[in-house]
Amino acid sequence: MSDAPYFLDVNVPMYAAGKEHPYKESCVWVLTEIANGRLHAVISAEIIQEILYRYGALGQVQIGARMAQNLMNLVPDVLPVTVEDMQTAVSLFAQYAPQGVKARDVVHTAVMRSHQLTYIISTDGHFDQIDGITRLDPQDMFVDK
Repeated sequence: MSDAPYFLDVNVPMYAAGKEHPYKESCVWVLTEIANGRLHAVISAEIIQEILYRYGALGQVQIGARMAQNLMNLVPDVLPVTVEDMQTAVSLFAQYAPQGVKARDVVHTAVMRSHQLTYIISTDGHFDQIDGITRLDPQDMFVDK
């Protein structure tokens, strides 16, 4: 592993806060490890945007606002998304989108690269396809505890 912080993908707090799901317990565990200082995580502004977008689309504005604020309280290291990050994301999109990698995932990857981060805690297997990124699956982390 690395001494550098882990990038926390949005699906972790979403599964933790959501209905029963195979990932719920392990995602709650990850957030608890962060809260207790045993995992150092960072997020980007794009993670907050994803929460606001999703809950806004569901018409659950107050829940989305509360969840976004709670996540920023839990993970106060919110990295910016810069023009340079977006230029990198465009290049990554051209390279990885044909393999099914989503636009938001290349934005996360670009931010990670600009901050020399290589580990992401995510349920999303698309990250396994991206060179230089190591995905830590919450279920594997939970089982290996």
